[in-house]
Amino acid sequence: MRRHVIKRLPVDTGVSGWEAISERGFAAKALEGDITADWLVIGGGFAGLSAARRLLQLRPQDRIVLLDARELAKGPAGRNSGFMIDVPHNLSSGEYSVADEQATMEEIRQNRLAIAFAAEIAAEFGLSRETFDPSGKVNAAATDRGLSLNGNYARSLSRICEEHRLLDANDMRALTGSNYYRGGLYTPGAVMIQPADYIRGLATGLHSRIGIYEHSPVLELSKEGGNWKARSSRGSVSAPKVILGVNGHIESFGHFQGRLMHIFTYASMSAAFSGNEFGRGATGADCWAILPADPMGATVRKVTLGGRSRIVIRTRFTYDPSLQVSEKRVQGIAAEQRRSFDARFPDLEGLPFDYSWAGALCLSRNHVPAFGEVEEGLFSACCENGLGTVKSTLAGMMAAELATGTRDPALEQYRNQPEPTRLPPAPIAWLGINSVIRFQELRAGREG
Repeated sequence: MRRHVIKRLPVDTGVSGWEAISERGFAAKALEGDITADWLVIGGGFAGLSAARRLLQLRPQDRIVLLDARELAKGPAGRNSGFMIDVPHNLSSGEYSVADEQATMEEIRQNRLAIAFAAEIAAEFGLSRETFDPSGKVNAAATDRGLSLNGNYARSLSRICEEHRLLDANDMRALTGSNYYRGGLYTPGAVMIQPADYIRGLATGLHSRIGIYEHSPVLELSKEGGNWKARSSRGSVSAPKVILGVNGHIESFGHFQGRLMHIFTYASMSAAFSGNEFGRGATGADCWAILPADPMGATVRKVTLGGRSRIVIRTRFTYDPSLQVSEKRVQGIAAEQRRSFDARFPDLEGLPFDYSWAGALCLSRNHVPAFGEVEEGLFSACCENGLGTVKSTLAGMMAAELATGTRDPALEQYRNQPEPTRLPPAPIAWLGINSVIRFQELRAGREG
């Protein structure tokens, strides 16, 4: 009998503003008692819910059960910045696009497949424009180096005939209301989502057709005869096939150990304000979304709902193989974010942050997913490489197709990747990775 005892459960620090301003569509229910299913999905984020959605399309008569350790949207899926990006977005390099043209075009094709899948979900389940907005995104530059990085990125997009537009300082001021930025690079294919609303909207659309159990962490996963049995605190699920959509926690299930980098990033959301509180144009258009020209800089979004706006700022990265960070660190980084926020929006200096939080992401050294059939009937859809909205959606789709034996050229291309390469021994990895992160953050300068 194959048996995995899961000793490390998800820990999320701080309240995500996205989740705090979101509403549920159905009551949370925990697993009680022992049940059987045709399929078990572990993890209720982008990967797990996308896998469940694809299984429903491929096997509509099968019984599907999904377990999540916490409440949907309170974990990493409801903590990201909400960019569904089609063009390359490599966080492990000093520039977003570092691959050759053929590899870049293939990555774009895969990203757009995932975005199209999400767009179908938005249309079928009636997600609002505030939840799923195909508005494109801007890479904003505040320094000479940022302008140079945007220029390099623009040239790489031109070589593969990808649509884009360079923006000057006046364009950026009109968009954001801020004099901070010297230029930008607009690409039209990205979708901006309210991540907690998207996760909850997708789950609401699925919950009448599958069993969704929250606050039901898997404490043990074992193979008994032809079935896998997942034991939680007050019940169990037995199924012949299991899809793991748990991102970096795949290591807790005994797979890809020593191959994944567990990175935390940090965000704060302002209090809500009306359009005339700080003068017309102080924060530009009603809604906008900007990434930093340097991947280690500050991501900033403005969202408006019912005439009230909020600004979200995301900065800093830390390597934490323990898969948890302290409240003290979150608050310390929030103080740094306050300075970045005030530098961009001096007229909003007295506007407080309502929420500050940390969110986990997972990288591999060679920028590949932790994907495939890792044991008979056990499938991994993990390691999103810093773009959880798109990469995890794609991994969930592909895992469902692999598990059902679906023939699909996209699956063949996706699965034809190496596995994540090994990291150095733990002390060397901790020192090396954190040193590289800190160097890159210092180099980013005013982009952060």
